[in-house]
Amino acid sequence: MSRAPQNLLVPFRRDKKRDFAAGTGAELLASKVRQVLLTEGATPHSTGELPWRTSFGAGLARLRHQRNDAVLAELARVYIRDALARWLPGVHLVQVRVEQDAAMLTLRVRVREGDTTAELDVSPRDL
Repeated sequence: MSRAPQNLLVPFRRDKKRDFAAGTGAELLASKVRQVLLTEGATPHSTGELPWRTSFGAGLARLRHQRNDAVLAELARVYIRDALARWLPGVHLVQVRVEQDAAMLTLRVRVREGDTTAELDVSPRDL
């Protein structure tokens, strides 16, 4: 009988039993996806957030302070799709729902890895 993989959750947080919280299943999958999507990768306007791997991330920060229209929604989908394909190739992007409310853009992402499905909300304001 195999055990589900367990790993640290990001952003790092304390656990009452361990030094850092660890998780499995949907919680771990959502954590991995959130790490990719909320990390600023190198773009023509930035050098990237991680000095040891400047291209890591999705570049969603480029969506901040832009006109909240259909083009912005499609750019968000493309950035998410491309980042997950590059940095988490075993993760299948099931759906990206874009909710636009006045100046607020919320991305509702559903992903699957093997038998595990996770849903998470991401907003450029989270960056």
